[in-house]
Amino acid sequence: MKGPATGQPVTGRPVTGRPVTGQPVSGPPHPAFRVFTRALPLTPATVLLLLFLAGPIAYCAYIAFTDLQLTGQAEDSFIGFENFRTAFGDEAFLNAVWLTLVFTVVSALLGQNTLGLALAALMQRASKPVRTLVGGIVVTAWVLPEVVAGFLLYAFFRREGTLNAVLDWLHLPTQNWLYTLPILAVSFANVWRGTAFSMLVYSAALNEIPKEITEAAEMDGAGGWRRMWHITLPMIRRSIGTNLMLITLQTLSVFGLIWVMTRGGPGGKSQTLPLFMYEEAFQKSMIGYGTAVALLLLVVGSLFSVIYLRLLRTEV
Repeated sequence: MKGPATGQPVTGRPVTGRPVTGQPVSGPPHPAFRVFTRALPLTPATVLLLLFLAGPIAYCAYIAFTDLQLTGQAEDSFIGFENFRTAFGDEAFLNAVWLTLVFTVVSALLGQNTLGLALAALMQRASKPVRTLVGGIVVTAWVLPEVVAGFLLYAFFRREGTLNAVLDWLHLPTQNWLYTLPILAVSFANVWRGTAFSMLVYSAALNEIPKEITEAAEMDGAGGWRRMWHITLPMIRRSIGTNLMLITLQTLSVFGLIWVMTRGGPGGKSQTLPLFMYEEAFQKSMIGYGTAVALLLLVVGSLFSVIYLRLLRTEV
């Protein structure tokens, strides 16, 4: 039987409006296949993260529950939470926790954050030569290796150092700062070295504030402090949270600067958790106990990160 217009045999199939090619028409790809193709480029990075980040963390978490030692032990054994119970009953550990909090609050939250914001705000109104000079000096301190910065600040604070020479020239009393106030000395050193990062973060944030807003507030009679409190700080709130999170995590892990200046002394007066962990793990050969302390330090950093991330999620 032939069709009335085309003269072609009628096959009895419904007309679909698509040309007949003789090949089966393929449907849309399966959702699992789409997910696989999208995740394929990320596979190398994921493997590297699992191998060099998640793997060592998992192994350290296991070691923290053992009595592994560097010397004098044939094999390690699983001891559960004994290392953690020992830590919380150790006065030296509790002293290291307290000094770590003091070091972080003084040098990061108060020092680097506040001084970085002040420098960024002042450089907004400074002339170009002044911005270039101040920015160059501050950034130079930041790019110095930690060990070099530690030796420079050691020479500054030691009994025969630059600070006492200046105080003696001004006829002011001098002292051995690394012996009498070691935690404040290393905190100042960390501020001197790390303020540049906060300054750069806040400089970028302040440049994003529309000039029309600050000019309008100035025309309405708002002074500098009122503009800073009611306009500038609320508009750069997210930058403040991000900067606080980054400098806090960086400060919690500072080791070389304190080790070069004081080695945690005298008498543990500047021994923060990284130095306490190093002493227990590599000087006393108690790898399991030292790793447990490192795991606790990781938990502290994670808690700070969670707090800052929750603050960043809050809408301005």
